[in-house]
Amino acid sequence: MADFDAQVRESQAQVAAAQAKIAELTGRIDAARAKMKTGDDIAIDIENASLDDVHAHTDVMNANIAELIMGLDDVTSAFSKDFDEMRSKTGWESFVGIFSKHKADSMRQDRIKTASIDDKLQDLIAKSDVIVALLQNQLTMLNEQKEKVETNLTETLDEREAVVGALETTRVEISGMDPAIIELENKISVEQDAAKRTVLETELAELNNKYNELVQAEQVHLARSQTLERYIEKGKTWVDSLQNQAATQMVLINKLQTDTKQRVVLYDALSKSLKTAQQQDVAHRINEIGVQTDKEAQAAMAAIGTATNQRMADMMEKHEEHMVFARDVLEAKAKADERFARRFAAIVEKHDKNLYGS
Repeated sequence: MADFDAQVRESQAQVAAAQAKIAELTGRIDAARAKMKTGDDIAIDIENASLDDVHAHTDVMNANIAELIMGLDDVTSAFSKDFDEMRSKTGWESFVGIFSKHKADSMRQDRIKTASIDDKLQDLIAKSDVIVALLQNQLTMLNEQKEKVETNLTETLDEREAVVGALETTRVEISGMDPAIIELENKISVEQDAAKRTVLETELAELNNKYNELVQAEQVHLARSQTLERYIEKGKTWVDSLQNQAATQMVLINKLQTDTKQRVVLYDALSKSLKTAQQQDVAHRINEIGVQTDKEAQAAMAAIGTATNQRMADMMEKHEEHMVFARDVLEAKAKADERFARRFAAIVEKHDKNLYGS
């Protein structure tokens, strides 16, 4: 438990660090949008190095949590062994059985009654809940950040659409002025009358001023469009990153939640198996007593018979429903494990081959 608690604390610290960097990068995107409105360059505010830093932190965080989850899988695998040990007699019980089979069976029953398998199951579920809460907190934060950036992107996309529209309009106006300017220049080149030539030159100067204003406006629109485009590109990259991080969190959450269902099904199946084995042992023991049994044995047999009949009836009624549920859970777990293994292949390999520290 101490190791698990230490790992959880480490994961919590990593989650906090990752969230701080995610919030910082989203803040830079917000700051860049504010700068855009003043016409400042935004390239310095959103760096690829910052995104790489976030990814590095989240990779370490998710690897640590993946190892936590695989540790819980190892504990779950040990459940079957615990139940096998409960079914079998201990060395001391076997020794006592040499002298008194009844005493050995009684000792075994007392041991089963006080077994802590249920405590282990509840402990596993509690640990799963701790990790799920950690992951859910991270997932919520990622979705909030993604929504925030997407809202900014939507506004920026609308703004760029308007800027591009204005740019195209300006370019059309500039293109439309070219024939008029060329025509005036041709008239001026052949005009002999000084007064008329002056009028034409004045018209040309006015056209050129308007042309230059439009060219300047085109440059402003173009620069604005390029700035918005850079912002949109960086924003989309960040949204994609947040989406991928959220997908990883959902894979981990799905595996944990499916594992918890599988643990409950496993525990239920093993408990019923153990209970059935115990009832069979008692039934065989009472049967060996023979016909000349005392009232206590008769009462015990009757009680077991009633309980067995009732149990059989319940099992017959619930068998199909239980098997369908168990099969669904196992299928869901296989899918969850496959997604987990695909996303965390390196961690799974290290775990399976015991390559820790290498």
